[in-house]
Amino acid sequence: MNLEDRLSILLVEDNELNQRLMKISLARFNYKVTIAINGLEGVSMFSKEKFDLILMDIMMPIMDGYESTQNIRKIEATNPELGHIPIIAFTANTINNDREKCIKGGMDDILEKPFDIIKFRKILLSLP
Repeated sequence: MNLEDRLSILLVEDNELNQRLMKISLARFNYKVTIAINGLEGVSMFSKEKFDLILMDIMMPIMDGYESTQNIRKIEATNPELGHIPIIAFTANTINNDREKCIKGGMDDILEKPFDIIKFRKILLSLP
C-alpha cells in the first residue's frame, strides 16, 4: 500500500474519544476518515462506499468487530469485483490469542490501543 496516497479509511469505532484522536492522527497524513459508530453501521457503509482500508474495533455494541468482519468478507465473496479490503483490528486487547483470533476471523492485522501512528504505517507497508 502506498503511504503517500490519500487513503480512504473506514474507522469502525464506538468510543467518541478514540474517534476524534484517530481522525486527528490520520488527518496529518491527508487520509480521509469516515466513521461508523458500530459494526452494523460499518458493514452498511462498506456495502455503499469504496474504502482502501478498514480499522475495526473489536468490542462494540450491536455488532462486534468479528461479526462485522465476517459480514464484510461474505460481501466480498459474493462480489469478486470488490477485491479484498484490508481490515486491521483496533483493540486494547492484544494478547497472543486475540491476534490469532483476529487473523482467523478474517482480519489482516491488529493494532493496539492507544493508537500509534508509526506502528500503523508499518502495518500499511506490510499489506499487499
